[in-house]
Amino acid sequence: MHTVAVLALDKVIPFDLSTPIEVFTRTRLPGGDAAYEVRVCGVSPAVDAGAFVLQPRWGLDGLTGADTVIVPGCAEAAEVPEAVLDALRRAAARGARIASICSGALVLASTGLLDGLRATTHWACAPALAARHPAVEVDPDVLYVDNGQLLTSAGASAGLDLCLHLIRRDHGSAVAADAARLSVMPLEREGGQAQFIVHEQPPVPRGSELEPLLRWMEENSARELTLNDIAAHAGMSPRTLNRRFREQTGTTPVQWLLRARIRRAQHLLEATAHPVDRIAGEVGFGSATAFRDRFKRVVGISPKTYRAAFLVPVTR
Repeated sequence: MHTVAVLALDKVIPFDLSTPIEVFTRTRLPGGDAAYEVRVCGVSPAVDAGAFVLQPRWGLDGLTGADTVIVPGCAEAAEVPEAVLDALRRAAARGARIASICSGALVLASTGLLDGLRATTHWACAPALAARHPAVEVDPDVLYVDNGQLLTSAGASAGLDLCLHLIRRDHGSAVAADAARLSVMPLEREGGQAQFIVHEQPPVPRGSELEPLLRWMEENSARELTLNDIAAHAGMSPRTLNRRFREQTGTTPVQWLLRARIRRAQHLLEATAHPVDRIAGEVGFGSATAFRDRFKRVVGISPKTYRAAFLVPVTR
């Protein structure tokens, strides 16, 4: 039987911990037999899980012999005990599959195992992962990344996607589909975690010379503004404006404007029943096709799919 060891560190996120436990313990093979043995492994006899204290039945020795090791996220950034890092490295060296959920990628990356590989994590943790581990190629716009032996997933419900993917790898689509039905989850979801991100504009230091210009661009984002229009309003040449924009926002005026339009479109898709073509015009796109293409590129899914997921019901 395939053994899954779920690592429980102090400040472990209960949702991330319980997801693999529930999914793998309930997975059945076609004949009805259990597909997995699940071990919860802690560093100490009592693990601080925030709202409760967990008493794992296994210590780090439970990782020995496990076919798959799951590293859930932790609520607080703390130094990972060297014994944990060593146990993960040993597991990898003997060929065990290791998968992280949410901020568990920070723990896995601390072993050095992710160096040179593409990885993901919860979008809010992605900057920290990239800053602390520059040798890791961080992709914040996907639900999970499968590098073969090493896998990483985004946060919260993306852990379910990862677990179902692992089941499909181990036992095929039919077993994975049964597990998905038990979890009330589709076996495949369209898009990536980008669909759940509120795309904020790049921060600008308070008092920046661009602050008034950014407010004007936000207020006039529905107009057909060109780079020359924006530069003229700012009293700069287009070249100077581009340079100062990159210095202070990390992007270009046109890209900033497009992102502002997409943010406005997200709000309208959530809060109104306006047709997509109308929203495209209201936020400043010259054609509905251009709007749909840009929206999917930024958010990860189509406007129609976004609305189906996030439309706020009107109460009467």
